[in-house]
Amino acid sequence: QVQLVESGGGLVQPGDSLTLSCVASGLTLGFWHIGWFRQAPGKEREGVACIKSSDGSTSYADSVKGRFTISRDNAKNTVHLHMNNLKPADAAIYYCAGIGSWSSTPEACEPREYDLWGQGTQVTVSS
Repeated sequence: QVQLVESGGGLVQPGDSLTLSCVASGLTLGFWHIGWFRQAPGKEREGVACIKSSDGSTSYADSVKGRFTISRDNAKNTVHLHMNNLKPADAAIYYCAGIGSWSSTPEACEPREYDLWGQGTQVTVSS
């Protein structure tokens, strides 16, 4: 079964750090472009950070630049999102998503460009 499974969410205080993981099964992650997306209540799903399969190039939303880092470990079929200096505005359900490199190459880190989604993990930032 082809799937992506997120983990690592939780309740943290402003300024804390958290690392999310996205583990792939049934597929070879190295051939997939992967992105992290988030959706807060009442808001549209938005791109947070994306990493390409070909050269590992990354892109980030302006709101997280300098605080979040996306990385991939193809040997472990895992993509991580390292989040530092978390703010209340970062609170959301975080999803990882993928698109096969043979299918298309995302031009922007936008949800519409990805077609395989995980179930999400909740991140709450509150004092």
